[in-house]
Parts: sequence; C-alpha cells; structure tokens
Amino acid sequence: MKLLHTAEELGNFRDALQGTVALVPTMGALHDGHIAHLGAARAVAGVDHTLVSVFLNPTQFGPGEDLGRYPRTLAQDLERCAAAGAAAVYAPTVDDVYPPSLPPCPVGPPAVAHDLEGARRPDHFAGVCRVVMKLLQRVRPDVVTFGRKDYQQLCVVQAMIQDLFVPVRIVEVPTVREPDGLAMSSRNRHLDPDARRRASAIHKALRAAAELAARGETDPHAVESAMTDLLHAHGLEADYAVVRHDQSLTRVDALDPARCVALIAAHAVNTDGSRVRLIDNLPLDAATPSARA
Repeated sequence: MKLLHTAEELGNFRDALQGTVALVPTMGALHDGHIAHLGAARAVAGVDHTLVSVFLNPTQFGPGEDLGRYPRTLAQDLERCAAAGAAAVYAPTVDDVYPPSLPPCPVGPPAVAHDLEGARRPDHFAGVCRVVMKLLQRVRPDVVTFGRKDYQQLCVVQAMIQDLFVPVRIVEVPTVREPDGLAMSSRNRHLDPDARRRASAIHKALRAAAELAARGETDPHAVESAMTDLLHAHGLEADYAVVRHDQSLTRVDALDPARCVALIAAHAVNTDGSRVRLIDNLPLDAATPSARA
C-alpha cells in the first residue's frame, strides 16, 4: 500500500493505475464503519483499486465546533487500510488541498443542504461540497463511497454530483452499528461510560419511529414527539428528531414509510460536562421485511 501526501504523488500514482478506481473519503480516526466502505466498493462496484483519503477538512467545521478535539490516528488508520486491501492512502496537508497561493472558489451546496445540519452548521455543507469536488478532481475515481449514517451529507453529495454532471458513481454504504444499535462514529470515543450507555437511545428512538409507522401511524408530529420523548427520558438533548421525505428532506404532511426517513441529532453529556453531538437516521420502513439498509 502506498502513502501519498502531495498532489504530485497522488497524480503520479493515479496515472499509473489500470482498471477501475474507488475513492473512500474519510477524515481519519477509522473504525469498522469506514472499513466497510472498502468491501462495498469491491462487492457492489467490482473496482480494481481502492484509494482512501484521510483528511481532516477544516472548512466544514464552524467556530466552536470540535475540529480541535477530532481524533487524529493516522498510524492506526494506515494499518487498518493496509489490512483491508487499500491500494493507497492520500493523507495531504491543509495547504496541499487549499493552496494559499490560489484564490478560494466556494462550491455552493444544493437546496437539500439548507435545513437540519445545514441550519445548525451554516458553513458545514459548503465545506463538504468544496472538499469532495477537490478530491474527485484529483483522484478521478470511477466510484466514490458515502455512508447512509451521514444521510443528509449523502443527499447533498448526490445532488451536487448530479447537477454538476460529475462522471462518478456513488455507492451507498449501510450504517455499521455497535451491538446495542449505536451507529459507529469517530466521535463515540469521546463518550464516557454513562454517556455511551445513554447514547444507545438514539437508535431506540429511531426504531420506535419505524415501529409506529409500521403500525399505521401517519401523523409525523406524533412520531417526532415519540422520538423526542424517548431521547429526553434517557438524558439526551435533542437538536432535532424529525421525519422527512427521503430524497428532498422536506417536511411531510402524512407518513409514507416507503418514502420517509427519521433523522436525529442529539447531545450526550459526559459526567465532566463535556458534550458529544451524535447523528443517526433510519428509513421508516425499517420495521418491515423489505426495509432498506
């Protein structure tokens, strides 16, 4: 496996490859959820080479967010990528991705970015879109993987790629969960034992929403209230617990489990007062045998 730090090294490596290439974009601190992307690229798309980017992108973090706390574990990340069969890891510096000599060119996010995470983190998706476009231009992949765990991000990137005619196929990777249902996240390591136990209520609330929909509940407000109440009962502070259309992420008047998704963002508070913000989602048909991943 090759370790690439600069655009020149990446370009030379990419030019020498023959066959199809997948890009797995990450911010590092890799866990089993990330590693599942390498397997999905091979199993779903049949690619010949998988390249993992490890880049903690500063432009998608706003003031007061956890950029400084975000775990940096490059040595362990390289070991995991090598064991999973990655052809290369691109781990650039900030100046390599955002050359200070070049004037910035913002990439405006599509409308699906405006609510939920976009409303609470105003510059987040602009930073996501910009770095994703840069990585796609440099790596020139045939396939790029994005996880369903960051559902709004997946929708944003899909809309951007479609609107800008970027010639790449997106492979959606199902959420990888802990045994108690908590979605794997690099931020989980910041949870103390008590907060970690309570954080499992996020998945419980999502499952409760799916079960209500399966029993015939059509009022989105009733489902949202049930999720919020369950989160609060477990000591979690909800930023939002909502039901939305699964493509546009707009509000719905009546639930259609086949076309709706439940989304949660909530804070778990550690005993020392530090807060960990976690997000997760689940399609509302997840309680049926035909559930989507």
